[in-house]
Amino acid sequence: MAVDAVIIGLGYVGLPLAQEATRAGMRVLGFDIHQGVVDDLNAGRSHVDDLADDDIAQMREGGFEATTDEARIAEASTAVICVPTPLSADGGPDLRAVESAVAAVARNLRPGMLVVLESTTYPGTTDEVVRPALEAGGLVAGRDFHLAFSPERIDPGNTSFGAKNTPKVVGGHTPACSDAAAAFYGTFVDTVVRTKGTREAETAKLLENTYRHINIALVNEMTRFCHQLGIDLWDVIDAASSKPFGFQAFYPGPGVGGHCIPIDPNYLSHNVRARLGYPFRFVELAQEINAGMPSYVVSRAQDILNTEGKALNGSSVLLLGVTYKPNIADQRESPAVPLARQLAAKGAQVLFHDPHVQEWHAVPEAERVQDAADAAAQADLTILVQNHRGYDVDALADASRTFFDTRGAATGGEKVVRL
Repeated sequence: MAVDAVIIGLGYVGLPLAQEATRAGMRVLGFDIHQGVVDDLNAGRSHVDDLADDDIAQMREGGFEATTDEARIAEASTAVICVPTPLSADGGPDLRAVESAVAAVARNLRPGMLVVLESTTYPGTTDEVVRPALEAGGLVAGRDFHLAFSPERIDPGNTSFGAKNTPKVVGGHTPACSDAAAAFYGTFVDTVVRTKGTREAETAKLLENTYRHINIALVNEMTRFCHQLGIDLWDVIDAASSKPFGFQAFYPGPGVGGHCIPIDPNYLSHNVRARLGYPFRFVELAQEINAGMPSYVVSRAQDILNTEGKALNGSSVLLLGVTYKPNIADQRESPAVPLARQLAAKGAQVLFHDPHVQEWHAVPEAERVQDAADAAAQADLTILVQNHRGYDVDALADASRTFFDTRGAATGGEKVVRL
């Protein structure tokens, strides 16, 4: 039986995409190089936060299957690449996973196929990296097969917007390529937005994340001088938010995490430096500010303990929430990691609690506690790092000796110190 689409990379991006395509009646094949992931999915088990086992079971009933057999890519009329693009050692994008996925598609490319890259990367990747690799076998993009870029916009844990109702940006190598990509996504996505070409689609994704990166850096820098001036920044943001136009609220925190904010804007700044020879100053300054927030939290923790006649060295510090965003188990680039490591380096006994994390492999020296309230009552300092829905923040603050709120979640009290 012919396959409508093969989704290459079955993680936080690829799996929700496969789900929506399957729901729309498409026959979808999932390809991944990890046998364990494939086995779990074929057995109806999910490995991402946004999809439950029941969702995978429904996908299987709809004809979805996963495979590690590269040759099966040739069965599909559309191939969508959804593999990770972390940072390389020099600060640019590490395209090894993309190159590997493209090579797999190239070995199984056939006339008429649509190939779409969704992995976030620098402008020009689709045309300069993907297209030559696909054309090496003799087929020509725009003539023999269609090629497009469509940036992923998956927001793990977001219950309001998912793959179906989040507008899908597409940019093709040619207008006909854009038509093919728009027709494919239009089958299961409510709104499709076309750009002039692949570079515009690639840059749109980076602009979205750079916008957030810079505005988060703005409030993170403001929190430092507002603290020194005795100004409640959280109250300031609430007041500014009352303006019905021209303002969008961003909030300070212990750092930024996930793939998008701390990683993606660097693709653009690296590309600007490499090609044009000058810095993208906003991005580089934002990176410096946001990356420095864990150190700032450690410094504030020291000051808080000092006011109580205690040294950080030898004190017990409880971290509440160690994932990069609330209500999910995803720990990618979580600021809790450098925060915990710096606390431990200064001699603190680091404890942690997170309802979504049973073992914190990134910080093995941190001890997990079973009961957050009991641990808060015993710890010298409790720091709210991630405000999970399951936390009764005010009750935890009341139970603690001192509660350092880096998320502005506590309503107040004499034990609460805000970032």
